[in-house]
Amino acid sequence: MDDNKFKLPASISRRRFVQGLAVGGVIASFPHVVRAGSSFKDNAATGSAPELSGKVIELTIAESLVNFTGVVRTATTINGSIPAPTLRLREGDEVTIKVTNTLSVPSSIHWHGIILPYQMDGVPGLSFKGIMPGETFVYKFKLQQSGTYWYHSHSGFQEMTGMYGALIIEPREQDIIVADREYVVQLSDWTDDDPMKVFSKLKVQGDIYNYNQPTVRDFFRDLSEKGLSSALSKRKMWQEMRMSPTDLGDVSSAVLTYLFNGSTPLANWRGLFKKGEKVRLRFINGASNTFFDVRIPELQMTVVQSDGQNVHPVTVDEFRFGPGETYDVLVTPQSDAYTIFAQTIERTGYARGTLAVADNINAPVPAVDPVEWLAMADMMGNMSHGGSMTEGAMDHSQHGAAMPMDLSQHAGPAAAYAKASTQVRHASTEYGPSVDMRVDTPRTNLDDPGIGLRNNGRKVLTLSDLHSLEGVIEPQRPEAEIELHLTGNMERYSWSIDGLEFGQSTPVHMKLHQCVRVILHNDTMMTHPMHLHGMWSDLESESGEVQVRRHTIPVQPAQRISFLTTPHDVGRWAWHCHLLFHMDAGMFREVVVS
Repeated sequence: MDDNKFKLPASISRRRFVQGLAVGGVIASFPHVVRAGSSFKDNAATGSAPELSGKVIELTIAESLVNFTGVVRTATTINGSIPAPTLRLREGDEVTIKVTNTLSVPSSIHWHGIILPYQMDGVPGLSFKGIMPGETFVYKFKLQQSGTYWYHSHSGFQEMTGMYGALIIEPREQDIIVADREYVVQLSDWTDDDPMKVFSKLKVQGDIYNYNQPTVRDFFRDLSEKGLSSALSKRKMWQEMRMSPTDLGDVSSAVLTYLFNGSTPLANWRGLFKKGEKVRLRFINGASNTFFDVRIPELQMTVVQSDGQNVHPVTVDEFRFGPGETYDVLVTPQSDAYTIFAQTIERTGYARGTLAVADNINAPVPAVDPVEWLAMADMMGNMSHGGSMTEGAMDHSQHGAAMPMDLSQHAGPAAAYAKASTQVRHASTEYGPSVDMRVDTPRTNLDDPGIGLRNNGRKVLTLSDLHSLEGVIEPQRPEAEIELHLTGNMERYSWSIDGLEFGQSTPVHMKLHQCVRVILHNDTMMTHPMHLHGMWSDLESESGEVQVRRHTIPVQPAQRISFLTTPHDVGRWAWHCHLLFHMDAGMFREVVVS
């Protein structure tokens, strides 16, 4: 990638890097760079995606040159655009998608959230060998669902370099969501650096991109507000844990530029409307490593779909979503212009676009909210139960097994599964160098919007607000229970499940058509969007009621949540955190359905 780098003069500011170019992807504004760099020119279309429909689709994976920040880079594109073409298909159709790989390395496309045979799932090493250079792979499957989805590469860091696009499946019957017009809003992140180099730097120093470290100023503020003893205790606690209270997203605008339908913030993607129209916005988080907090100042959003599934409408001012998640919202704008503002969870940057009645009208862009420190609930869970988070001082006597124990293999009688187990079971494999924190008293609340969104004066969507419109789609009760712990060690930048990176783990086994309850217990201080391939995840409330059908479930720090799933297809499936660096570091499991 470095071979294709042509830097602009040093006068290009960091602000320009964070917000990108006003004409992202177009190099004509800097002709001297073209001259200096021989014949290179950007050849990827960015800022809009062509739309393809029908039962037979042809896609070509290739390298394309782009320029988002003043530096020409090589992107990995599908049909030469970022985002890739929007595929608009129809429920019930059997589609044939021919994908040709012109790269010099293997590639793949995964259909995120789509229920299909595992051989069509597009995960190299599990469902197929990948698409070799020069090869055309034919995906063929019947669409069993409708809604807003997306697709992306599942090979290396190709997704991070541009391989992602929207997948819209129209209902077979009339859509119950009625709107006058609609827009796809696909958010993503881009780095000019080689993603492998970014990953390598994180492995050396996990907080290298965290520019929000506690400062002397913060200490004196605590001193003024809480007194010397409390201020010192607060610092001592974090130092003893060897953790940072501002470690919210391990990659930031120090290395990322945030894109809105392939446009930088300065490029300012635009969607037009007429006053009084009902506009449907299909939000897709296609980022590799970024949670976005989305709001449209002065305009409320009614959430009508979550991960492609219709939900009881809920009106909010803001929602947070992680990589892999989708939300459809309806808005009825009455003013001339609005900013769609998506700030990142660690508050170092944002993506943005504009809804307006004309091309030349803009709305104010809000300031990024201040950084909020992680609270004790994010570290220790439900402190009202009198427990604690353990770091090094754990009583190991209760875990007498000498051999590693994979809790995913545990199951018991059906009568035990009326509600999710509340007994915390740390696997013996959690007591190793890959784990720096274990939570003994997790919180189970779904009504927490998360760090940075609590008590901000806005109505923020939470998981507890989401209820499938069709109610309990599969009323079957669980016959087995699987408990998995999301684990990590920030200093080593090691991410795992039950303390085991993917290469050390054994598959999770599920039986065909058997309903299983899955408990995800987060023993880390970061939120993980967990994506289970090939089957639905029916999220349960704390009282055991099925709420909403998802394909990607975010699990907050020190949180323990559960969902039901019933595999309807045999095969080998992937299950992983959708933060790309976490997945690559090892937070990944194979699921075998037989």
